[in-house]
Amino acid sequence: MLKRLKHIVLAQIIIISSFAQQAKAQSRLQKFDDEILIDLADHRTPAQTGFMRFMSNTLPYGDIGIPVGMMAGGIIGKDQELRQNALYVASSTFVTAGLTALIKVIVKRPRPFISNIKIVPVYRARDYSFPSGHTSTAFSTATAVSIAYPKWYVIAPSFLWAGTVGYSRMYLGVHYPTDVGTGALLGAGSAVGLSFMKK
Repeated sequence: MLKRLKHIVLAQIIIISSFAQQAKAQSRLQKFDDEILIDLADHRTPAQTGFMRFMSNTLPYGDIGIPVGMMAGGIIGKDQELRQNALYVASSTFVTAGLTALIKVIVKRPRPFISNIKIVPVYRARDYSFPSGHTSTAFSTATAVSIAYPKWYVIAPSFLWAGTVGYSRMYLGVHYPTDVGTGALLGAGSAVGLSFMKK
């Protein structure tokens, strides 16, 4: 009986210790997130802020414009491969947007400027913070286009655009680095997972 009680107490100590380590790790990660956003806000300039707002606002042109343009080109040129790849790119982005919305509702992470008053955003975005929807869909589009057309002159501008969109979300103070990193992985993963749709 005493031996069993000893095991139970030991198990409880291990569980409590595990939770304490997890909370400490999360606290360190949160501190890292906060410090980066505060530093970015401290070094903003009007020119950079204008550029970052512009890049953040290019999202629908990339996410919608690229597959629509591909589909139009495929229909006009009677190119079945281009039409199929347009469906692949659009499906990747659509699935990523759905997964992102679902995760946001489950996790319910507040925006940085709500959690920490030292973080001053350029504007106040709505809904939840984790993961970054701009980043996830931009990386999904970039990855899908790059898989469909694996040429350096497609890959380089695609990921440069997606990376700049992701960075703009941190610069503007509306997403943490961990929101952006997770969004990039989610978007790229969705595109890779649906790559069987590619012609």
